[in-house]
Amino acid sequence: MQQTHPTSTTADHLANERTFLSWIRTSIGIMAFGFVVVKFTLFVKQISLILGKTNGTPTGSYSDIIGIVLVAVGALVLLLSYLRYKNIEKQLLDGYYRHSSRLVSLLTIGIFLVSILLLVYLIRSI
Repeated sequence: MQQTHPTSTTADHLANERTFLSWIRTSIGIMAFGFVVVKFTLFVKQISLILGKTNGTPTGSYSDIIGIVLVAVGALVLLLSYLRYKNIEKQLLDGYYRHSSRLVSLLTIGIFLVSILLLVYLIRSI
């Protein structure tokens, strides 16, 4: 859907910037969660070694892979949100706005796939 405006207003540019900052917070949250997933497994392994329990300790590094994927998804969201911000800025300066939900769709699919991986890992570790 394309909307034409004679000129963009300051409010339009500020709204674009707020949206960009929201995407940055989202990407930081995704990357932090990936970091926590990797470090939590390391914590569980250390606690198991301290307690002298070797069985029950996760030996597969699925959580490491999932954590790394989450950090990569967060970095990708950061990059894509910047590109989206610049694209909308150009559209506002040119006097038109064209809505696109591709970034939201990509993020939803990516997080859904990672959540499936986490579910498989958690079910296998029970």
